[in-house]
Parts: sequence; structure tokens; C-alpha cells
Amino acid sequence: MRSKTSKASRTLQQMRWMAACLALVCGAAAAADPIAGVRALETVARYGDVQALVQLAAKYERGEGVAKDFDKSRQLYCQASARGDAAAQVRLGLMYFNGSEMPPDEGVAALLFSRAAEQGNEQAKTLLKYVSLRPDSVVPECLDEPAPVRMAKGDVALLVDHLAPRYAVDPKLVMALISTESAFHVNALSPKNAQGLMQLIPVTAERFGVKNAYNPVENLKGGIAYLQWLLAYFQGDVALVLAAYNAGEEAVEKYRGIPPYKETRKYVKRITRAYKKKIHPYVADLVAPSPVLILSRRAR
Repeated sequence: MRSKTSKASRTLQQMRWMAACLALVCGAAAAADPIAGVRALETVARYGDVQALVQLAAKYERGEGVAKDFDKSRQLYCQASARGDAAAQVRLGLMYFNGSEMPPDEGVAALLFSRAAEQGNEQAKTLLKYVSLRPDSVVPECLDEPAPVRMAKGDVALLVDHLAPRYAVDPKLVMALISTESAFHVNALSPKNAQGLMQLIPVTAERFGVKNAYNPVENLKGGIAYLQWLLAYFQGDVALVLAAYNAGEEAVEKYRGIPPYKETRKYVKRITRAYKKKIHPYVADLVAPSPVLILSRRAR
């Protein structure tokens, strides 16, 4: 009897040791790419950004800059887990195993570790050795929560400030474009089937991995990624990038400049009135520059 008790105690001790190690790993990851200010972090997390959800969950779990709140931390990890983040699934599983201000539930922990392990997470594979699946265990309800879609202009700005630097794009350019494209309406739909904040047509959405163009985080990531690509393709020429965003890069190449479309010219003029920089830095090795752009420059 003493042997079984000793073994169980050692297993629990090993699990808690691993939990402490993982907390340190999560803390380091959060510190490597911080979002300035808890308010900004909460806003970004509210609209489903996985990185922000995990960072904020870690803050509430450890009480960094906020009052320690295991329940809120658990909900945030759960939302990140629902979006397929394996690291969040591991952290949430550990909270259920250890019983962080709730009754411990080894079965739920095992389900979460299994999900993470299926994605190839090595920590989850190791942790599965210490838990047992139970037939009556069910995953938390928050794993099925839908992503919110309504947001205010100020929240859009906070999201853009967080996301645009990831793609080396000036947030001010993105905000000027959104203002013209959708007037900050998340559910905007044009007669040409352009959707959401950055008015992505289905082909562009698919091209940049956007599954739901009405989800603000997905829409922004897709639209900003397209801007990043256009900036590289047209070597930072803002007017050509905007013309291509509106009319397509093929139209810009066909006319070797801003197409003679009234809508496109009005569009470029309106945005460049708000965003006055003519040249924007770009990621040179992202794509080969437009051959038409090179010929056009030579001609000029």
C-alpha cells in the first residue's frame, strides 16, 4: 500500500514540476512578443487573437500586472484552445489536473493533452503518460464558443496596432485603407462580394488563408498580408499598392501605373490624402518585383 501511495505521490510531484517548468516557458514566450498595456491586450484577445489570449491568460495565471485570477486565466486558455492552440491546450490541461481553484479533473486534462498531442506537441505526449482517459469526461463548453464579430473603431485601431507590425506594414496605412474600404464596419459587403473590414474578395481571402472574412482578426490578417505582398511586389510605391488593392495587380501592370478607372483613381487619392508617405518600407525577399514596374521606372 505504501508503494502505491509513494508512486502516486511521485507522479503528482512530477506533474507539478512539469507545470512549473511550462509556466516558465509560457512566461518567456509572452515576454518575447509583448503587447503594450493590459487594456490593449484584452481588446485584441476579445476578438480571438490566439497569441493575445495566451499572453493574457499567462498574466492572470501568474498575477503579472493584474490581480491573479485562475478562473479568468482558465477561460482565456480555453478560448485559445478552441482555436486549436496546442500550447494553450497543455496549459489548460495542467490547470484541470492540478485543480487550480477548482476540483481536479484528470479525465478532462487527458482529453486536452490528447488534442495537443495529436498536433505533435511533445510536452502533451509526455504528460499523457501520467494521466488516464475516462469515458465520462467531456471537454469544457468554452471550447465551442464562437468568435465575436462586433467591434468599435477604437478596438479596430488596437487590433491594427498589434497585427500590422507582424507584417512590417505601417498601422496608419492600414487604418486609412480600412476607413475608405468599409468605414470600420465588420460585416460590410460590397456589390462585388468584397467582405469585412478590409473588403476581401473570396479569391484574395482564400489566397491568404482567411476562412471567415467577417471575423475581424482573420480579415485583418488576410488584408494586411496582402498589403505586405503588394508592397514587396511594387517595391514600396504606395500609390501603385493602393491601386492594386482596389483594382488588382494585373490592372496596374496592364496600364503600367494607376488604371484609368474613375473609382480607382478616386480611391487612391482619398487614401493618400490621409496617408501622405509615397514610399513605404517593404520585405525585399518576399516576392520578385513586378517586371512592369521596372520597365515603367526605366521609361520614366
